[in-house]
Amino acid sequence: MAEDILVIDDDPAVRKAFLLALEDSKYQVDAAESGESGISLLTKKDYGMIFLDLKMPGMNGAETLRALRKINRNIPVYIVTAFHKEFLEDLQSLRQEGIKFELLRKPLGGDEILMIANSVLNKPVAY
Repeated sequence: MAEDILVIDDDPAVRKAFLLALEDSKYQVDAAESGESGISLLTKKDYGMIFLDLKMPGMNGAETLRALRKINRNIPVYIVTAFHKEFLEDLQSLRQEGIKFELLRKPLGGDEILMIANSVLNKPVAY
């Protein structure tokens, strides 16, 4: 499994927080400022997981996730948002369409970010 991480968030401070939280880890982190640029990155590189903002200008996180799933149906996606109630219908629609994701509430601390990345990317190998 790839150990690279993609962060898609329109807020530069949030992108920087993810980069700082993971800078001393073994993970390579790429950051995109929009759904469109995140989709473009995913077409060029394999990622082990994606952290995705929900409320973004242009393509919101739900629309971005639909597009990401057309490229890779299995990559773990963690939607990180403070606006989950505002997007409840979109999130329910994604679930009804069989699109898998996990939902996390902002803000996330650096230790939480690293713990989630480690738990997703360092799954024990089954014998």
